[in-house]
Amino acid sequence: MDNKVQKFEKVNKKVLIATVDIGSRSHVGYWRSWDGAQCKPFEFSNDRVGFDRFWGYVCGARIKHKADEVIVGFEPTGSFGEPLMHYLKGKRVTVVYVNPKHTKRLKELSDNSPLKTDKKDPRVLADIIQLGHCLSVVVPTGVCAELRELSGERERAIVERSCAYNRLYNKLYAVFPEFFAIVKDIRVQSIQYLLARYPLPEDIVKLGKKRLTRLLKHRSHGRFGESFCIRLYEAAKASVGVMEGSRATRDAIRYIIGQIAEHNRRIAELEEAMRRLLEEIPISRNILSIKGIGTVVAACIIGEVGNFETFATQRSLIKFAGLNLYEVSSGKHKGVRRISKRGREYLRKTLYFAAMNTIRKKGIMHDYYIRLIESGMPRIKALIAVSRKLLGIIYALVRKQENFVMEYSVHKAA
Repeated sequence: MDNKVQKFEKVNKKVLIATVDIGSRSHVGYWRSWDGAQCKPFEFSNDRVGFDRFWGYVCGARIKHKADEVIVGFEPTGSFGEPLMHYLKGKRVTVVYVNPKHTKRLKELSDNSPLKTDKKDPRVLADIIQLGHCLSVVVPTGVCAELRELSGERERAIVERSCAYNRLYNKLYAVFPEFFAIVKDIRVQSIQYLLARYPLPEDIVKLGKKRLTRLLKHRSHGRFGESFCIRLYEAAKASVGVMEGSRATRDAIRYIIGQIAEHNRRIAELEEAMRRLLEEIPISRNILSIKGIGTVVAACIIGEVGNFETFATQRSLIKFAGLNLYEVSSGKHKGVRRISKRGREYLRKTLYFAAMNTIRKKGIMHDYYIRLIESGMPRIKALIAVSRKLLGIIYALVRKQENFVMEYSVHKAA
């Protein structure tokens, strides 16, 4: 029996449905009983007093209407809803998510109006849950919660580092446009060392050819030789870069390089923390046994999924990641199959990059990827198919508590 049928049967029992429209400072609650009774939407504060008030109303309604179970649903709203979600974790209640796209489409059916208010939204959420269109909430605990937080922090640090690199590119293009015709990769440490001390063309000219050569040879361990340094010096000498405001630009470039160094240090610390935590989780060894999956990927998968036992089937886990397929067909028109993307975005992203590692030559998914390409599938779709297959393999390994064996995979594929 698939998950969707189970949802319909579950909601059709004697269930009290409670919904919450999440806000930053206060929320709006609502409940509806299995026998048709309901309350007016009520507001409660985003603190323990407000949560206790909401739970008191729900428990009172459950007793009054003799409901066997309580389902509490709300839209995923990031950090605003997390305190309430963790508050409900220790209660006798099933917490579910409602997709905001479903809310947007169904809200006009309730009163034939596009009206959107805090008091209308909880009723619409209850309608959706009653139809069974909701997803169970995965609340990571213990080490899994730590891994999810570390993965999120690492992702934010990488985004901030990318922003810093973009700022550095913009500054250098203005003051030294010839620089990028000579230096192909600005992420090299020896180049950043040079820019932190001699950020402008005039600084490099004052440094001189001989000193520039000695500095770069030493810092790059011989990677950048004399010919490279001469070309860089001559480019600095003939640069057409903007010289006005040079002191402020010099300080800005040094500051940005300092930021990049700090982000690199932070990312290294987070990855080391992930490695230590993975040692405490037995299933991490099963995931890391797959060639092409490293510490960061394993930490993200475990942090996003949490307890694999909560997913009864491989299909439910793929849907949780938003990698389930759909198509829009009508009459003679045959739609194109796409992934729904209605799941954990960061989990999909991580699996995509993991797939790129596994399709390399001698990688575990290389032959499978080549077969998809030769069958006419576009490269991006083939990578997504590899992501789905990779997630299925991880699910099987974790459930069986086994390590990956390449020969077994080849035998099964044949």
